[in-house]
Amino acid sequence: MASNVSEPLIGLTSYLEPAKFLVWETEAALLHRVYVDGIVAAGGIPVLLPPVSTAHDRLMSAVDGLVLVGGADVDPVRYGQEQHATTYTRPNRDAFEFGLLRSALDSGKPVLGVCRGLQVLSVALGGTLAQHLPDTLDSADHQPAPGIFGTTTVSLAEGSRVASILGAETKVPCYHHQAIDRLGDGLVSVGWAADGTIEAAELPGDGFVLGVQWHPEQNPDDIRLFEALVEAAKERA
Repeated sequence: MASNVSEPLIGLTSYLEPAKFLVWETEAALLHRVYVDGIVAAGGIPVLLPPVSTAHDRLMSAVDGLVLVGGADVDPVRYGQEQHATTYTRPNRDAFEFGLLRSALDSGKPVLGVCRGLQVLSVALGGTLAQHLPDTLDSADHQPAPGIFGTTTVSLAEGSRVASILGAETKVPCYHHQAIDRLGDGLVSVGWAADGTIEAAELPGDGFVLGVQWHPEQNPDDIRLFEALVEAAKERA
């Protein structure tokens, strides 16, 4: 069973990627430390979940909440499209995270999707993605250059969960070349960039299921989304 303590266990999905550290150059299960630090600062205990298991229900039973982190693109076969030349995928992550998400939704565990995580949430519920925003927006503002975060001002819907956390407007770091095209079933769009890109979506109701297209972990001075997830996990536990 998941913990029932003041510091809930928060599962964070992670990567399998080539990495170099000390004298080693090898494949590693890893995650940007800023995610971990954000959960700790928010009062949770981070638990990394590498995409190497099919025991989704057991894993979700061991944690109190879930963060679907950013990363590679969702394989477009999952929403019935051919792969764009700029799309890069990690099918092992897709299978793992779609399974974790299903288990989290079935069990009512709080979920926060970050960038790719919002896209996983939407595609898992039947949505589609725009595979390369510069094709439709004629702009690379959402992903200015490799390894360089952009800045987006997001307007948030009055009465939404995310607006109750962040207010009517927020300025955020972003790094994505894809975005929501058609929202998944049941999701409600609750945040938008000035160019109309969907920046936040959530499932209505008492449960905490929220996805944002930006990267809150990149701003250590604003951990409100992580705090909201941790608080929801405490209440659920």
